[in-house]
Amino acid sequence: MRRTAVLGSAGTLLAGTLIAGAMAAPAATAAAGQANQGNKSSNSLLGKGGSEAYGVKVAADRAARTGIAWQDCPAAWGLEKPIQCGYVTVPLDYKKPHGKQIKLAVDRVGNTGSKKDRQGSLVYNPGGPGGSGLKFPRRVVTKNPIWAGAAKAYDLVGFDPRGVGKSTPISCVDPQEFIKAPKADPVPDSEADKQAQRKLAAEYAAGCKERSGWMLPHMTTPNTARDLDVIRAALGDKKLNYLGVSYGTYLGAVYGTLFPTHIRRMVLDSVVNPSTKKIWYEVNLDQDIAFEGRWKDWMKWVAANDATYHIGDTVEKVQKQWEKLRATAKKEPVGGLVGPAELIVFFQSAPYYDSAWAPVADVWSKYLAGDPKPLIEEAGPHPEDTAGNIASENSNAVYTAVECADAKWPTSWNKWNRDNTRLHEKYPFLTWSNAWMNLPCATWGAPQQHATEVKTNKGLPPVLIAQSTRDAATPYAGAVELHKRFKGSRLITERDAGSHGITNLANPCLNTRVEAYLLSGKLDSRDVTCAPHATPKP
Repeated sequence: MRRTAVLGSAGTLLAGTLIAGAMAAPAATAAAGQANQGNKSSNSLLGKGGSEAYGVKVAADRAARTGIAWQDCPAAWGLEKPIQCGYVTVPLDYKKPHGKQIKLAVDRVGNTGSKKDRQGSLVYNPGGPGGSGLKFPRRVVTKNPIWAGAAKAYDLVGFDPRGVGKSTPISCVDPQEFIKAPKADPVPDSEADKQAQRKLAAEYAAGCKERSGWMLPHMTTPNTARDLDVIRAALGDKKLNYLGVSYGTYLGAVYGTLFPTHIRRMVLDSVVNPSTKKIWYEVNLDQDIAFEGRWKDWMKWVAANDATYHIGDTVEKVQKQWEKLRATAKKEPVGGLVGPAELIVFFQSAPYYDSAWAPVADVWSKYLAGDPKPLIEEAGPHPEDTAGNIASENSNAVYTAVECADAKWPTSWNKWNRDNTRLHEKYPFLTWSNAWMNLPCATWGAPQQHATEVKTNKGLPPVLIAQSTRDAATPYAGAVELHKRFKGSRLITERDAGSHGITNLANPCLNTRVEAYLLSGKLDSRDVTCAPHATPKP
């Protein structure tokens, strides 16, 4: 799950991974019945879902016949040759496969080995919901050594899910309004502050309905899983090879539940807890706890490197500096732009990713030394970056739309207030910020489904799961839960580490096993625990 944006009308926004919408199936249509007669394993082949299952078959068959018209990518997409781009057409509503269609942007780079080496496509989702996967093929262009082996065998394929970016996009607020700063402090000082945030959240939900209401009922993880199967067919692959990170693990888990016989290889990295009891409200509460722990991990590192950063030589001193910075920015936003809300969005990248530890500490250190410009540049808005602001607003809109549509949310403010007040006492770094980001779901103006029951259905092959024990965005318990639900899966645990998304980090214990699985299907006879990857250097 990613938390990277500031909510234009509702305070700090944390974009995370979310779970899938209901698969409640109406009675199969006559056409679906005819299709089932021609396919003895229709339930596993088409996925559960009655007329939706038939809709997937119609769309996939159509995509297989049409294929993808690959061409050089538009210059504005920032995807250099030899990457190619194209589109796949899918139904807005799989119950109406011949009705309104939407476009999905896809890209690929061919396998670097011979034709004999090629094993098909490896399709990638980076998370979100709302993340774009189009940068994935650049791992070949940039000669990423971790993926060199897999790239010999696979075309690396990325895509923008429904609602995202270069696909048919959604929006909830004007992007230039979305990035305006400073926003209100997410931590309320009074009931009036809470009322103001509630008003903003309701306005944001209303904006989503006004600007994108025609798509909102269909912005579910099961529909994105169905889209994924249509992409598989358009690529000409009989079975799917898939790498999902963060929310991409939930997408993979739902795909595996719906289409178990369509999977060849599946790697799920940094796992969203798929329990229907967790999706989505409880998942976010669990994040608040985990983020506090990883925040402390980073402060410990900052203190150990006080000779470089001069922020504080103990965790307690670093925490006091954070509280001082927060209080100062609340009283007078840095550069008139960076208040507590903007600080949280910037600083939370350190609990997310080890790669952010040194850059965030460096910006903070310069601020304390009297140079606020790097902090303003990194944490403040950039009105001139219209393309970036459109992408940021869109990502946040998709996050909210999918999370709100996938599952039922509490509508009682008393429950939200009670739960977040309790958590904030022990876990103050993220709790209220996270609450306001997700609060639009309490007044969502479109149908909310029942969360998918992720489970092993007949034909599911062994799935490889990778997870660090101190991950803040997707706590370790989520990987354990999915491991239980996907029988025959293997779990690789990176102990005493917490970076989010570990399959793209250098750790031979993990990297060699992921590569072996992708190239040969080989898995260890039992679960594996790896030592942590290298600690960042200042």
